[in-house]
Amino acid sequence: MKYPNGLAKVYNNQVNYKNRGMNLEDDLNQTNNYYLVTDRAVIYKKPTPVTIVKVDFKSREDAVIKEAYFKTPSTTDYNGIYNGKYIDFEAKETLNTEYFPLRNIHDHQIEHLRKVLNHGGIAFLIVRFTNLNVTYFLEAKYLLEFLEKNTRKSIPVSYFEDKGYILQERFNPRLDYLRIIDIIYFEKGEFV
Repeated sequence: MKYPNGLAKVYNNQVNYKNRGMNLEDDLNQTNNYYLVTDRAVIYKKPTPVTIVKVDFKSREDAVIKEAYFKTPSTTDYNGIYNGKYIDFEAKETLNTEYFPLRNIHDHQIEHLRKVLNHGGIAFLIVRFTNLNVTYFLEAKYLLEFLEKNTRKSIPVSYFEDKGYILQERFNPRLDYLRIIDIIYFEKGEFV
């Protein structure tokens, strides 16, 4: 096709499968932005704490970080407030179709979720099984229960099916996890 300025549109028929399905973070960021714009909740992705050691300054606009390291282990991915309650959660993806490897979540993150629960906050895990094309919401209490009762190094999909909730992908919000929080905490009367 020729455009008015004489440039031709070039179509690339190659399909790039790199990072296919690995977009849970993008979906959650879009969801959280929708919640913010519609004034339903204020939830943000936490930045990873980094100490910058070396920077090359060609100019202020062209500064390039050459060396940096992680200051401290970060806690979880997201936190904020909804309906007067503190929310904190971790989001993970796995290509595995049978289980979620526990090596994907660190001990300090589990301990952080435990502390949030102990202080009356809402804590949970969102896990996407990419090759199954399904995303689960799992309350932190069930994660902790699994860890206390099992010596396995992974959580089977059947546990998510039994204890978790499926997050259906939609247009807006992309992954409406507040709907699940409403069902668990507000409709059942836990915070009413």
